[in-house]
Amino acid sequence: MAAEDTPPEPDRVEGAPHPRETPRLIGQDGAEAAFLEAFNSGRMHHGWLITGPRGVGKATLAWRIARFLLATPEAEEGGLFGDAPPAPETLDIAADHPVARRLLAGSDPGLFHITRTPNEKTGRMRDMIVADDVRRLNQFLQLSATDGGRRVVILDCADEMNVQAANALLKMLEEPPARTILLLISHQPSRLLPTIRSRCRELRLSPLAASDMAAALAQADIDAPEDAAALAELSGGSVGEAVRLIKLGGLTLYAELVAIIGTLPQLDRARALKLAEVAAARGGEDRLDLLFGLTDLLLARLARTGAVGAPPEAEAAPGEAEVFARLSSTPHLGRAWAECAAEIGARARHGRAVNLDPAALVLDTVFRIQQTAAG
Repeated sequence: MAAEDTPPEPDRVEGAPHPRETPRLIGQDGAEAAFLEAFNSGRMHHGWLITGPRGVGKATLAWRIARFLLATPEAEEGGLFGDAPPAPETLDIAADHPVARRLLAGSDPGLFHITRTPNEKTGRMRDMIVADDVRRLNQFLQLSATDGGRRVVILDCADEMNVQAANALLKMLEEPPARTILLLISHQPSRLLPTIRSRCRELRLSPLAASDMAAALAQADIDAPEDAAALAELSGGSVGEAVRLIKLGGLTLYAELVAIIGTLPQLDRARALKLAEVAAARGGEDRLDLLFGLTDLLLARLARTGAVGAPPEAEAAPGEAEVFARLSSTPHLGRAWAECAAEIGARARHGRAVNLDPAALVLDTVFRIQQTAAG
C-alpha cells in the first residue's frame, strides 16, 4: 500500500506525535505512582481502565506502561546471579532499549493493539471497534509469551466498541489469560458495560495545568502561543484539544467572540458580519465546528459567572473578566445565559442538519446572544 493510501491512525491527534512516540508523560505523576505501587507490591491487576478527559495523556500512559512491562522483569524472576532486581521507581525505559525500539516500529511480539480499523468493503475507517477486532486477540493470546513472559493489550478506546465487541472483551476479562495485562483507554467510562468496569482497576488522569500544558506542547515540538493559561482554559487542560485550537486559530477566534459580546447590548454588526464570513469560508467546516464549540464554552463561562458571583479566575481572552462581570452580574442573569446556551445549541444542531447557510447560522447565533444581553 502506498504511503498516501495508508489510512490515518484513529488514535493519533492530527499535528501531534502518536502516543507510542511520546517519551514522557507530563502532569500525571499520581497515576504513574499508583501503577508502580501495584507493580512493586506484586498485586498486579490483569485489567486497567485508564480514564479522564480526551487529550490528557491516557494513551501515552498506556504505551509507557506497555514498554515498562515488556522491558522489566518481575521481582520473582530474579536478576543476575539470582539476585532480585531493585524495585523500579519510574516507568521510564531507555529509548535505545530493544523493547522501546520494537514498540516504536510496531513489531514487538508481546504487544497487541486494538483500535478502529478500515471497513474491508468500503476502505473507510469504521466509527466503532467491531467484534472481529477484539476476536483477533485470541490468536495473539495463543502464541508463546516472550520478553519476561508478559503480554500486553492496549485498547484505544474502549468507548468505541459496539455491543458484540464489548461482549467479546468481557469474556477475556472474566477469564484473564496468564501473564497478560489489558490496558483499556476510556474517555467516558460510564458508556462501558458495568461488568467491564468492575473487572478493571481504574487509573484516572486529570486535566493539565497551564505549566504542564506548555511542557507537553514543547515535547511534541508544537509552537505554543505565549498565553498558556488561556490555552489551558479553552482546551479544558487537554493537550489534544490545545493542538486543535492552535491549528485552527482558536485563541484568536475566542478573543473575537469576547470582543463582540463586549459591545453588547449595542452589537458591532460589522464585526459580527466579518465573523460570519470567516465561518462561511470554503473548506472551513472544522473552523465552523470550533466556532460553535467556543460559543458554547463562552456561554457556559458567562452562566457560571452569574451563578457564583465572579468571573473565572483565569481569563481565556483579554478583557473577558470585565465583560463577564458586566453581562452576568447576578444568578438571574446566569440562568438567562444558561437558557440561551441551550437554545443556541439546539438551533445550531438543527440548522446544520438541514444545511442552513453557515453565515446565516452564525448571525442567528449572535443575534440570539444580543437578545439575551438586552434582557
